[in-house]
Amino acid sequence: MSTNKKTTSNKVASNAAKTLNSNKSSQTARSLAASALSQKSPKKQTGSAMEEKASMVLKSTKYSAETKELAASVLAQSNKER
Repeated sequence: MSTNKKTTSNKVASNAAKTLNSNKSSQTARSLAASALSQKSPKKQTGSAMEEKASMVLKSTKYSAETKELAASVLAQSNKER
């Protein structure tokens, strides 16, 4: 299985940290933020469950632009063979 060598950008990592520190962040936003931060290292990549969650967020109209940005970053770092 090939790996995706993309990593989370500094901008997205900063937004992810703010999301995790905010009491107003949803559980979905927090899990995407945690995934994005863990992928700051090229040795980590998105799992299939997180891919599904990120995809659902991007298709929905109820999530903020910040949450969608986290979802897009997480999906960009997924395994392309799945």
